Amino acid sequence: MIAAVELVDHALVERQALVERWAERHGVDAARRLAEAEDLADAVAAEITPDNTTDTYAKSWRVWTRFCAAARLPELESSRGSLVAFVAWMLREGQQNGKGYAPSSASTHLAAAVVGLRERGVTVSGDDQAEARAALEGLAMKLLKAGERRGRGQAVGGDIDGLSAIVRACPDTLTGERDKALVLTGFHYASRSQEPAGLLTGDITVHPRGLLVDVLTGKTKHSVRTAKIPYADDTLICPVRAYTAYRTRLVAEHGERWADPSTPAFVGIDRWGHVTGGMVPDSVTRAVKRISMRAGVPIAWTGHSLRIGLASVARRAGRDGIAIADQGGWARHSRSMLGYMQRDNASAGLT
Repeated sequence: MIAAVELVDHALVERQALVERWAERHGVDAARRLAEAEDLADAVAAEITPDNTTDTYAKSWRVWTRFCAAARLPELESSRGSLVAFVAWMLREGQQNGKGYAPSSASTHLAAAVVGLRERGVTVSGDDQAEARAALEGLAMKLLKAGERRGRGQAVGGDIDGLSAIVRACPDTLTGERDKALVLTGFHYASRSQEPAGLLTGDITVHPRGLLVDVLTGKTKHSVRTAKIPYADDTLICPVRAYTAYRTRLVAEHGERWADPSTPAFVGIDRWGHVTGGMVPDSVTRAVKRISMRAGVPIAWTGHSLRIGLASVARRAGRDGIAIADQGGWARHSRSMLGYMQRDNASAGLT
């Protein structure tokens, strides 16, 4: 709470000094209008910043404050030594349970803590930050050499056999229909867990050749892409048929209001079959895991398995990389997309 007050106080002091400079240059009326424009810019920035980004910054700042308390260092001070010590502490014992963070998590917390320090008026040297990151990479390499691997690693990718098993295991209920539609459509537009959670009924259009799905995409810079999902030759795992069957059953069992374009495309359903509202990203992730486990998929899928699966399966089928990127909302030649093409082995068949 004290840190939050300090952040607000620092911002107010900076804004007041800025307004005073404007008043000297342009007069009081112009300074007031410029200040109002700054307030509007702040409001817009707050509105468009994704909730998960804000949550990450807040969580990382709490990690920084725990470190400072443990090391008896001032929170609002940054130095080469404190940043390197922060990295070492995170890898050694930084989690609440006393265990070390995975290097990827430590990297995220380091970057976000630096943002938090700068927001609070603390000068963070680029050289000091670079040295802390070099220390992180060096310590992470030592962990690997010692045989210690942390973090979950990349999620397993979905595949056609898994989709078939999932469809066969879905019960003949509204939940089963929803599960089939969620997984089959999500696979075909390479969904992240937050994307089906954000879809409205009006975002998905049934077209003579399949579905048109308007997906809000991007982690920081949001845009809408329209993914085209055609009918599948295999009717068992056809995403279009699965989605239309699910929506028809939802309206038949729970009323015409669910046909309204402003209602969630994918709804939560409790154990008694009651619709609880729209799904959220966490419920999508849990659903994909539960659905895959019910089907006996050897390694349970996660919320990212559908995204990985589209990239790797399409690549194995000989699809063009640019077409895959456009369908899944990746930047063309994206490194992450190329990393998802798990079985696209350059050495296969050479010898």
